[in-house]
Amino acid sequence: MNEQYVVSLREVDESRIALVGGKGAHLGALSRIDGVHVPDGFCVTTDAFRLIMAEASSIEELLDHLSRLDPDDREAVRTLSARIRRTVEGVALPDGVSAAIDRALTDLGDGAAYAVRSSATAEDLPTASFAGQQDTYLNVIGPAAIRTHVSRCWASLFTERAVTYRQRNGIDHRAVDMAVVVQKMVFPQAAGVLFTADPVTSNRKVASVEATFGLGEALVSGLVNADAYRVRDDRVVDRTIAAKRLAIHALPTGGTTRQTIGSPRQEQPALTDEQVVRLVRLGRRIEAHFGRPQDIEWCLVDDDVHIVQSRPVTTLFPVPVADDAENHVYLSVGHQQMMTDPMKPLGLSMWQLTAMAPMHTAGGRLFVDATRQLSSPAGRAALLALVGRSDPLTRDALETILDRADFVPVLADATPAGPPAGPAPTPIDTDPAIVTELIERSQASIADLRRDIAAVTGPALFDFLLEAFQEHKRALTDPLSMQAIMAGMEATWWLNDQLQEWLGEKNAADTLTLSAPHNITSEMGLALLDVADVVRPHPEVVAFLHKAEDENFLDDLARLPGGQEAGAALQAYLDRYGMRCVGEIDISRPRWIERPSTLVPLILDNVRNFEPGARERRFEQGLQAARKKEQDILERLRALPDGQRKADETKRMIDRVRTFIGYREYPKYAIVSRYLVYKQPLLAEAERLVRAGVLRATDDIFYLTFHELRDVVRANRADDQLIRRRKDEFRSYRLLTPPRLLTSEGEALFGAYRRDDVPAGALVGLPVSGGTVEGRARVVLDLAEADLQPDDILVTAFTDPSWSPLFVAVRGLVTEVGGLMTHGAVIAREYGLPAVVGVAQATTLIRDGQRIRVNGTDGYVEILS
Repeated sequence: MNEQYVVSLREVDESRIALVGGKGAHLGALSRIDGVHVPDGFCVTTDAFRLIMAEASSIEELLDHLSRLDPDDREAVRTLSARIRRTVEGVALPDGVSAAIDRALTDLGDGAAYAVRSSATAEDLPTASFAGQQDTYLNVIGPAAIRTHVSRCWASLFTERAVTYRQRNGIDHRAVDMAVVVQKMVFPQAAGVLFTADPVTSNRKVASVEATFGLGEALVSGLVNADAYRVRDDRVVDRTIAAKRLAIHALPTGGTTRQTIGSPRQEQPALTDEQVVRLVRLGRRIEAHFGRPQDIEWCLVDDDVHIVQSRPVTTLFPVPVADDAENHVYLSVGHQQMMTDPMKPLGLSMWQLTAMAPMHTAGGRLFVDATRQLSSPAGRAALLALVGRSDPLTRDALETILDRADFVPVLADATPAGPPAGPAPTPIDTDPAIVTELIERSQASIADLRRDIAAVTGPALFDFLLEAFQEHKRALTDPLSMQAIMAGMEATWWLNDQLQEWLGEKNAADTLTLSAPHNITSEMGLALLDVADVVRPHPEVVAFLHKAEDENFLDDLARLPGGQEAGAALQAYLDRYGMRCVGEIDISRPRWIERPSTLVPLILDNVRNFEPGARERRFEQGLQAARKKEQDILERLRALPDGQRKADETKRMIDRVRTFIGYREYPKYAIVSRYLVYKQPLLAEAERLVRAGVLRATDDIFYLTFHELRDVVRANRADDQLIRRRKDEFRSYRLLTPPRLLTSEGEALFGAYRRDDVPAGALVGLPVSGGTVEGRARVVLDLAEADLQPDDILVTAFTDPSWSPLFVAVRGLVTEVGGLMTHGAVIAREYGLPAVVGVAQATTLIRDGQRIRVNGTDGYVEILS
């Protein structure tokens, strides 16, 4: 046994986290940086902690119980956590640990006051800071008191807040050990925190400093308002001097006390501008050492800065890597594709390989670089016009950046990169055969792909796929397909603009597009009503589906009366739509064909909420509403001056929108159809690698890029550490909220609605499907957990095409993300659902079960009760 119970701070760095925890390792590393002063001290190591845990009676049983608790059961977590802390504190320090602490104190000098600070092994990490989760004790005097507070720090691993934090971050309680840092106290005139990246805007070039008098504990515990400074390029660009009425100071006998600050000193700055700039320069040096923005705690003693902690800032959204030092503006792909969740590396890389434009990755999401387009006067105008129609929040974010004229200067000779920003030419006629031809072409291409890929395995599969990706992109850029898409979109815009000008009617195209032909996404939602019709007459099938959880439930279903018919109906549905799933642009997401149980709650909702034949009735109702609206509009137009011309132009646009708007949904269906064909042989390769012992699990391939996976298949060897690191990164990315716009400086912009035409207290969004409806808010974050009633209004973060089966069962739609022509908006209009999208924090501001009113014409949501 070679346990080390105590080790000097000067002997450790980031490589010793397992021994001294995150705080201890960072303090040791800080002490090695030239010009950085760290109070001297030592660490009581995790070896000592594990010895204590081994001697704590019943601790294993208590931890077993703790791991099974629901983090939302706060009372149970609080009670059990307190019991575990008492158990840990009740263990007497073994003689070897006590002796090691006493020797270390003697080496530092008896009689000094110390800070005793927790240092967990899952702390101050790039993916989880654990800031404030464990305890710190200041001005502890004497060996006996220090030993007591070391025990308290060990026990603080099980505070309620620390336990809940680990549970919510998926960290096993047993996977975390606790060390304790013991440092000489410093008694500062001022103290505070420094963020080397602005925590409000995320801008990496702007540092933020907060300062107060005395010990920094007054600031971090929220007792005082601190002075606040923002610094850029060695210059204070903003300052706010607070009234600092309290300060915390050390007592001669140990511990701390609050002291009132008299006037006028309480309104004096805690730091001079020169001290602020000097502090930020020191912070930049620390940031450079650790390679990422830092959250730094500092103390000012006689004009000398002491650093008492530095941890990575884990809440910043990462910045795409650029090839140059120029300013760049990145737009979120996820907000366009209705998929703002993080994607795994294989999903990211395959979308990049099959997309029409170059894309950059950051935080598990995809972004396009719009800088070149914004540098051209024509490109800037076209992009703002296009974005303004589809997503006003993105346009607002763009305008916020462009208002800073020096960030992206307009160059008269700049040429936009990538595809043209403006709409493509539209077909002259409205022949429905154009759409039929495009669909037949797509189906034939996918059938060829499915046939040709069947016999390809091993390294040859990846060469085949790279060629298939070229065909994939060729299909996406088919001029006729793009013309058909733009024809439907342009006709929609024309109708809404002109009919509002001529008739004062908002969003008239919403009704005119009801039950438009060839809309594969709306057909998918209605088709599940047919499946419910087959299931409904068979009570044993319905009862069985209520309990179905195993993905092989279709095999058992066939043994029940009516089960063969129900199974055949569901299988036929999966044959046509089984390639879809939530977040379908990420190839790693399980498809419905892989996880058919996802559809069971939706089928059961349809069985409960609808009568037989609902599909035909819904489609016919939409068709009749569209025809009636067309007749009404044309009659009203003819009554206007120059009315016959206006009516004739409108009729042409109505015919155009009904011919082409449904096709708007088909290219996405074709993409995910191809994705399923790509995925199946890749999973077969993964299974072979697992059998060969190269991978631990088939899902491991999702944490490799396409080219990395190709190398693994060729070499029959994988980097297990890389895969584990990617899994940790992915977990951290899930905690981040992606912005609509991101700059190369790290500034994250989400956009804002600048409107004053909504009722007080209403939640503002983008109107995408007209009408007003009241109902019960049903906040649904997981498609498989939907439980809908006919009066419900669906409230969710985002909706891609896989959500459309839910649309048939609700009265309205509210989402946090969306635009005028995104899939959720198109299908909401198709089904006649009043819808408001782009409502910031809708799923948290609206509680499940509240009664709300959705105004899909003017774009706001009112909470009624």
